[in-house]
Amino acid sequence: MSSTQSKLTLPNLLTGFRFVAAPVLLWLAWYDHPIAFMGLLAITFATDLLDGVIARLTGQVSQFGAALDSWADVITYLTVALSCWWLWPDVVSRELLYVGLIIASCLLPALVGIFKFGRFTSYHTWGAKIAAATMGLTLYMLFLGGPTWPFRVAAVMCVVAAIEEIMITWLLPEPESNLRSVWDVLKRSVRNDRKR
Repeated sequence: MSSTQSKLTLPNLLTGFRFVAAPVLLWLAWYDHPIAFMGLLAITFATDLLDGVIARLTGQVSQFGAALDSWADVITYLTVALSCWWLWPDVVSRELLYVGLIIASCLLPALVGIFKFGRFTSYHTWGAKIAAATMGLTLYMLFLGGPTWPFRVAAVMCVVAAIEEIMITWLLPEPESNLRSVWDVLKRSVRNDRKR
């Protein structure tokens, strides 16, 4: 099997869908189609949840897939932020601090990883997964007229997940992907110190 064929796996195709969806989401937002935007965004979020699960179930976890997923996450978050600004400027202006926290929580761990390792980190911790799922759900609540506090809590959860990823980058001597939590990295570090 060629390297190109080995990269064309179902999990990677699901991740790749987010790259294709990004300009369509921007187009829908620019031309004021909020219902279609929210529908496509739901599909985009679903592919983000499914790609990793399918990769693990089928044994197709790869460094390439993890890096692709990290790039797709950044593009998706930036696309959503800009699109929501176009579609719901009043809501975004009111929640600008929390929107900024979410964007920063996406960008800062990536920048720290690039600074230390020369590339994106692809940890996909449980904290980051929970924060992303919570943010996705509360985003719908926010823009469909629900209460704002769940979105604000989700923004704080994104910040906590980002801090965890930055700590992992600080602790690791070389890049790794698909880590569960900073605690796993710390436990492994303690075990390695005891063996020396």
